[in-house]
Amino acid sequence: MSLSERWQELFGPVEGEAVVMGLASTAPAPGTGGGANGRLKHSGGPWTSASGTAGELRTSTETSRSALGPGHEGVEAGAVGLASVAALKGVLSSWEERLQAVRDECEQLKGTLLTVAKEMGETETAVQRSFKGVDGSAVKAGEKR
Repeated sequence: MSLSERWQELFGPVEGEAVVMGLASTAPAPGTGGGANGRLKHSGGPWTSASGTAGELRTSTETSRSALGPGHEGVEAGAVGLASVAALKGVLSSWEERLQAVRDECEQLKGTLLTVAKEMGETETAVQRSFKGVDGSAVKAGEKR
């Protein structure tokens, strides 16, 4: 049984029985022939930074959501009898719910991204330790042999 064209498109050509798969981060830059050197590089910085951004977005979203209510105070009393007051209340509720959902998702995302940063950092440390036993010296992240 041969592999489907889609499988080959996703994972590359088959050499014998093994499937060869390349990672985008290790491929040469398109059209330049240059770029990565075929080695996967990892840095914990982007994960931690993304987590911080999610936290900041959560805070600013909550600030905006909290300001909506007070911004609408007195509208009902000042516009008694207008049909638009009911519509305005509906819009206010809708935006409060949307912003609360964004806030909650950012809170969850912040934690998830921090977990990934921690796990990736621990994996990197474990790999470094495993190299130490090979020739007795530690390999620092990003250092070439």
